[in-house]
Amino acid sequence: MEKIQQHIEAIIFASEEPISASDIKSCLEQSMETKVKKKLLEEALESILLKYQSEEYPFEIVEIAGGYQYMTKGAFHHTISVLLKQNARRRLSVAALETLSIIAYKQPCTRTEAEAIRGVSCDYSIQKLLEKDLIAIIGRSDKPGRPLLYGTSEKFMDYFGLKSVKDLPQLKDFSSEDNMIGEGLAIEEKQLEEGAIEININNEEKAEQKKDDQAE
Repeated sequence: MEKIQQHIEAIIFASEEPISASDIKSCLEQSMETKVKKKLLEEALESILLKYQSEEYPFEIVEIAGGYQYMTKGAFHHTISVLLKQNARRRLSVAALETLSIIAYKQPCTRTEAEAIRGVSCDYSIQKLLEKDLIAIIGRSDKPGRPLLYGTSEKFMDYFGLKSVKDLPQLKDFSSEDNMIGEGLAIEEKQLEEGAIEININNEEKAEQKKDDQAE
């Protein structure tokens, strides 16, 4: 069994989830076409775990969830969290960020509600956010058709360094223009303009009525 430790390390490294000793044993036996004694495997695993306890390695192999997995050591968690947050922000499009913001503040939120605020379809953005595990399906609405309800995930909290949704910046901290997404700003400006015209018309009517009263 030459270099069995290296083969075991390669298996654990390539596994997306914690891999059990029995699965490691099965993989070794199939690739090497020979039986692997349980004791030999246990000794190899023990040696590997001991090896990565050395301070020269920023990562280690830990026994977790019934299996073995590579993980960065605690001293480097903050650095890794910064990297994850930077990657998350870099890879999200403006449309995805807008959709994520709506869901974060309005959750639980349906796709239709998000689209009503943005003024455009959110199908693609929601799909991408689900793929990145930044949002999750948290139930169904009681509205007709029982549409899916979306909310932020634990990964969202980790990426943006939040303990809970309550830690999100309050909307009152932003100017009204900064809060507008999609067509919202244009709609509000139009409403303000129409309101101003209506006020002017009312004022002119009152002025005319006052002149008539004085003339009488």
